[in-house]
Amino acid sequence: MAFNDKGLLAGLIGAFLALANPAAALDLTNVAFVQTAGGTTSIPVGHLEFCQSRPAECQAHDTVVAAAALTEANWQQLVAVNAHYNQTVVPVSDRDLYQVDEFWTYPNGYGDCEDFALAKRRDLIEAGWHPSTLMIAVVREANGNGHAVLLVRTDRGDLVLDNQDGAIRVWNETPYKYIKRQSQAHAGQWVDMIDDRVTVVAANRH
Repeated sequence: MAFNDKGLLAGLIGAFLALANPAAALDLTNVAFVQTAGGTTSIPVGHLEFCQSRPAECQAHDTVVAAAALTEANWQQLVAVNAHYNQTVVPVSDRDLYQVDEFWTYPNGYGDCEDFALAKRRDLIEAGWHPSTLMIAVVREANGNGHAVLLVRTDRGDLVLDNQDGAIRVWNETPYKYIKRQSQAHAGQWVDMIDDRVTVVAANRH
């Protein structure tokens, strides 16, 4: 199920009947949330270098929000930020742009996948989203290539903002194998994700 910029929040809410009762306790073991392994894992080299140059953006969070309450207003923020960068930044590999294999930075009109994710995360934080609900994730494409997306933890599931797909999708309805993501507690630490789906969904491109 995909949600484009004309999609309604009601469609997303209706997709998760188990989460439909706002009074019910948040169940983070629901299939709409990607699970993680205990402890931390290795940080991607590009993000490590990014953190070394921008340490203020890679600190522990004072508080951790388990999941952001998804409303019509902040759903529209997700849609707007996702569309803005997908439409205005030209995708170019780090090798072509900077002559290195990995270089994480904010896009300057051009950027690799992680640059899109960094910019979307920054703008959503500036719009009022709690940093602990916005995590860059490393995934593997069907062809084996590495890729990065922004994972947004909401009370309706983990939503994916992806520069390769204009639609915002729930994580388990994207065509990727999920490897690791930033820790919710610390922007400079990473955790392994548990993606034990036998078959990865082949999402339609629009």
